[in-house]
Amino acid sequence: MNLKLFLNLIINYGILTATCLRNLFCKKQFILLFFILIASPLSFAKEALPVAENPEIEKRMIILSEELRCLVCQNESLAGSRSDFAKDIRREIREQLLANKSDKEITDFLVARYGDFVLYRPPVRTNTMILWFGPFAFLLIGGILLFFFLKKRRKSLQEVPLTNEQLKQAENLLKESSDGDNK
Repeated sequence: MNLKLFLNLIINYGILTATCLRNLFCKKQFILLFFILIASPLSFAKEALPVAENPEIEKRMIILSEELRCLVCQNESLAGSRSDFAKDIRREIREQLLANKSDKEITDFLVARYGDFVLYRPPVRTNTMILWFGPFAFLLIGGILLFFFLKKRRKSLQEVPLTNEQLKQAENLLKESSDGDNK
């Protein structure tokens, strides 16, 4: 089909549609078309994922997964992430909860497998000291640098004394402004 024929079909279809909308006979067809267009996005909806059989285990899983970071999304918890990795980890957590493992054992298992990065609050160790105390160190260093910069700047700025002529000029300006306020 060439472009010219295609454009003619579109123009003719537009004219027919406009005529059809004006015609009372096509009103039913228009309403049917409208409802089909509105309902079509609903056909893409997915079935809700089933919750666990045991609500207590599901509750523990959610609490635990809120404390763990999704390694794919980086700034999102496992509970809030929709990535396939997060779904797998949540499934793994559920399985371990069903095996009656404690939260500490599950966390230790995930840390052993993925490292401290999986935790939102990594423990204070020698290799995580920068994470915990680095921001305070940078703030302290920045404050010290700012203090010395301002001290040096204050010394470099010298106060220039005014001459007698400049003092008289300032007094005249002040008198004029005070006279203008009294009026």
